[in-house]
Amino acid sequence: MIFRETPLPGAYLIDAEPIGDERGFFARLWSSEAFAARQLVTRFNHISVSVNVRQGTLRGMHYQAPPFAETKLVRCIRGAVYDVAVDLRPHSPSFRKWTAVELTADNRRAFYIPAGCAHGFQTLTPDAEILYMIDAPYSAGHGGGVRWNDPAFGIEWPDAERTMNARDAGYPNFSG
Repeated sequence: MIFRETPLPGAYLIDAEPIGDERGFFARLWSSEAFAARQLVTRFNHISVSVNVRQGTLRGMHYQAPPFAETKLVRCIRGAVYDVAVDLRPHSPSFRKWTAVELTADNRRAFYIPAGCAHGFQTLTPDAEILYMIDAPYSAGHGGGVRWNDPAFGIEWPDAERTMNARDAGYPNFSG
């Protein structure tokens, strides 16, 4: 696996290193040893999937507040998404900054998003499916979000007709 730092401290893009022959290839997608060597989370409490029928579906920007703040390892297993993280950690040098990556079933890239960041994505294809590995239990009372188009962050989303639910569209402006 190849770990690439992003502009957000503690957030990584992780590429598989396929070893191939005439049969196809083999690639390691997870290694607790490789993650531990970088002092990253090595234990995930649950794995979830998000299935999105329409291209242009936008989900986010979500986070969990302490003590249920979540570290996520996200991978697109069907289709393609534009995946975004926003740093909401007040003492971080990248506070209020964002980074994005295209995750596709074909590129097999993963996005490691540390606790304290909001996360969301927009589907680039119909029938996009995203797999989440999450290290903390979900607590509805600790869930929150920031608006996908909040000027405090200036996230540059792909031009598209968007589908989103009322909760995600209605988050207030960030005040932190």
